[in-house]
Amino acid sequence: MSQSNSRSETEVRAPLTFIVPQDSKPYFQSSALTGGLPKVFFETEDREVTIRDMRQLADELSLDRHGFELRRHETAVEDLYDDAAVEEVYEPEVEALLKAATGADRVVIFDHTRRSDSAQGADNPDGPRGPASRVHVDYTVGSGPVRAADTLGAGEVERILAAGGRIVQVNVWRPITGPVQRTPLALADAASVKTAELVATDQMFPDRVGEIYQLAYGSGQRWYWAPRMERDEVLLIKGWDSLDDGRAMFTPHGAFPLPGQNADAPARESIETRTYLIFDG
Repeated sequence: MSQSNSRSETEVRAPLTFIVPQDSKPYFQSSALTGGLPKVFFETEDREVTIRDMRQLADELSLDRHGFELRRHETAVEDLYDDAAVEEVYEPEVEALLKAATGADRVVIFDHTRRSDSAQGADNPDGPRGPASRVHVDYTVGSGPVRAADTLGAGEVERILAAGGRIVQVNVWRPITGPVQRTPLALADAASVKTAELVATDQMFPDRVGEIYQLAYGSGQRWYWAPRMERDEVLLIKGWDSLDDGRAMFTPHGAFPLPGQNADAPARESIETRTYLIFDG
């Protein structure tokens, strides 16, 4: 996990957007359903927090302790908007990266999402997408295994777990262009997040209802970012783990505005690749 500290910066104070806990289960309509911005049916609040430079502890970061890692990883794909190149070249690169980084026996890639903080967002098959500004986790203790069964097959999930295996959901987040000068990503140290701060929220799609965690603010939360990320760097972000033994299971994350960021700076463009890692028993 060795990283150069040439782009290391001091901590920043910036607002993150949290859910306000409520009595009923919150829900929102996804971009795939609205055809534009998500439509939210719950209250949020912005809280200014300290966000520390993760480059200063990059060699210590661990998916199982912190829930995320920063790694250097070059890609041979020049245009990450090219779907064919992503499928033919980028996916094998990501698979090799994750196997080397984690020791997984298999890697199954099931989704790519591009995001941009430009006015029009980034093109995706299900419509344009902007940065995810509300702090969230992509899966929950309930939806993690359901999505794994949808992707791998219910019988395969049962077989892996019955044989003493393990399934881990990991996102690979990469800038499409660099350095990132606007709307970077903040990640919480998973060990600093209390279970009660993870608020299960229904996510409405045209053909199904998913479930993610929105995050409520907690004073003990520790936040990190990687200043001026380049396209030869990636963040590995754990979204769910079938093993519940005290290690990190969920990693809250969300985009935030840099203090005094230049509106004329290049748009933040990124691609996140969703994967399942399979560890055979």
